[in-house]
Amino acid sequence: MTDTLTRRQLLSWRNAIFVIFALSGISIASWVARLPAVRDQLGLDTAQIGVLIFTMSAGSVIGLIAAPPVMLRIGARAGMVLSLCLVATGTVVIGLGTSVLDSAVVVGAGLAVFGYGNGSVDVMMNVEGAAAERAIGKTLMPLMHAFFSFGTVAGAGLGALASALSIDVAVHLGVIAAIIVASALIAIRFVPRGVEAEDPELAAPRVPFRERVLASLAVWKDVRLLAIGVIMLGMAFAEGSANDWLTIAVVDGYDQSNTTAAVVFGVFTVSMTLGRILGGPVLDRFGRVPVLRVSAALGVLGILVFIVAAPVPWLAYVGAAFWALGCSLGFPVGMSAAADTDDPKLSAARVSAVAIIGYVAFLVGPPVLGLLGHQFGILHALLLVLVLVVLAGLFSPAAREHARRAPAAASPIAAP
Repeated sequence: MTDTLTRRQLLSWRNAIFVIFALSGISIASWVARLPAVRDQLGLDTAQIGVLIFTMSAGSVIGLIAAPPVMLRIGARAGMVLSLCLVATGTVVIGLGTSVLDSAVVVGAGLAVFGYGNGSVDVMMNVEGAAAERAIGKTLMPLMHAFFSFGTVAGAGLGALASALSIDVAVHLGVIAAIIVASALIAIRFVPRGVEAEDPELAAPRVPFRERVLASLAVWKDVRLLAIGVIMLGMAFAEGSANDWLTIAVVDGYDQSNTTAAVVFGVFTVSMTLGRILGGPVLDRFGRVPVLRVSAALGVLGILVFIVAAPVPWLAYVGAAFWALGCSLGFPVGMSAAADTDDPKLSAARVSAVAIIGYVAFLVGPPVLGLLGHQFGILHALLLVLVLVVLAGLFSPAAREHARRAPAAASPIAAP
């Protein structure tokens, strides 16, 4: 089917996936930017916020697990629309629970649906993105993930504006939900039907279920893969902790306004985006191990500055920027390192294994930091993040390139 698509159709397909990545980023950043307002309106303490965030993380993991069978049943095209509609539904429920019903239980239910939708679309948009990349014949996945970061920048900016204008949380999140649904329905029109099913690398293997399970479990015996998992754990924890707690830390630790907190989070998302855009050429030039070591050093410096510089509010921006640059490449480099093996048949299982480790960090991190923050203060709780980033840097040799790849041939189709 893909060989019958015109250049214009291929470009439209690519651009549609860019939009879907961006919508996921917008949704997450919109929630994070209004988290202090949600906390204030519901009168929650740090530990209770941690529990709320846990419901979102748990929903995300369930969505991740459920995505493959849903995709096989209805296809990635329909699955992405369904998932984004669930994201929008959860966004509306969060707003209503905060501003109308004044109920943490309702907000938690909304976060569970919101998390499920984002976890599910995360899998599907990556599968569809891989299919588009193969059809176009040029590496595009890093840029697709950069569009997720573009979305977080836009979401953080809109959140800061809504906070500065004192726009009600329910109104703000309702508008975001409408944007997500409308944009998804428009973008999906340019995604071909069933393309991922014709790619043999993406199709489900025709082997007995028991054999597939045993093959997936076997990769966990690989010591190098577990070491890559430590890198993923540290970097994912660093990224996730910023997404969940950065705004609260600015308000509580620096005694700044909700609007300032949203702006600091915007600095974090902009820096994360720049790191991902520039990271590809840097990785090609210097290799994974040196880049991961420098990244870890930047992350440690940024987190340390953020923790100790509370008496100097402007240093929150500096710390957030270095923190973001430090963890921006951890997740994609870990995925690439896991897939780098002599046996391509093992790549999917290896990538799945390290992805699980990364998502465990996203799942466990929020409540752990919430409990520590409740006991010792949120800035002191971030010392755990610093320790895990140090470990990621120490384990960076595990990500060394297994074999140098020849540069991909240029393709006029993929020209941005």
